[in-house]
Parts: sequence; structure tokens; C-alpha cells
Amino acid sequence: MKLILTAAIDNLGVPGDIVEVKAGYGRNYLLPRGYAVPATRGAEKQVQDLKRAQEARAIRDADRAREVKEQLANLEGVSVAVRTANNGKLFGSVKPNDVAQAVVAAGGPELDKHSIDMTKGFVKSTGKYSVDVKLHEDIHGTINFEVVSQ
Repeated sequence: MKLILTAAIDNLGVPGDIVEVKAGYGRNYLLPRGYAVPATRGAEKQVQDLKRAQEARAIRDADRAREVKEQLANLEGVSVAVRTANNGKLFGSVKPNDVAQAVVAAGGPELDKHSIDMTKGFVKSTGKYSVDVKLHEDIHGTINFEVVSQ
């Protein structure tokens, strides 16, 4: 059964890919859940047009990501003010959303909280920190910020 994927499926493909799957898998899993549509000549032509448009958009997005990376590199004075105990330990923690808001408050670009990578864990004490930001597939930036007591 020939299908066009509308969602990313592990070990199968990404949206827009034309894949050949067993009839039962397509009929009982992919089609009912909306993960794929039947591949017809008209649908294949639409997919090709969409892929061309996505490639053009990706080039523009990459240029924008480079601009944002440069803005982040030149950005200084990013600080997150939080309530703390006497010993400098935070009541709660600094999350990606807090960092994104601090960047905007410091005059930087608006960032999606999901693009900020805090895999080392949330910040739980005052001090200077650095986090990575995924701006595009191949373009990553860094945000240096300071957590200060409110």
C-alpha cells in the first residue's frame, strides 16, 4: 500500500514522504489516526509542491536563525530575578520560560521555551549560568544569564 505521511513516524519517515507499507499497517493504524493519506497522482504532485516551498522556507529560516544567534552573542545583562532564601537557594527553580522572558526583557529576540536546552537540570541557586538554544536544525546559540535574588 502506497501512502503519503502527514506526521513523523519512527523508522518510517517524515511528513511528505511517500512510503510503501503493508496493507494492514496502513489501513488499521496509519490511515485511521491521520498519520498518512493514500498516495494518488494529485496528492504526489501536491507533496512535491509542498516540499519545494518547505525548502525555500528552510533557507529563510536558517538566515533568520543566524541573525538571532548573532543577537544572542551580543546580548549582555540577561538576569533572572527570583525569590531566594538567605543562603542563595531558590524557592523553586529557573525554567526555560523564565530564561526566554529574561532575554526579551534584556532587549534580545523572542525565543520559544522549547528551543532552550536545560538538560543539565533546572537552575536552583543564584549565580551565572549558560544554556544552549536550538535555533534551527544545524544552528545552535548560547545564552549567558545570571540568577539574582529579588
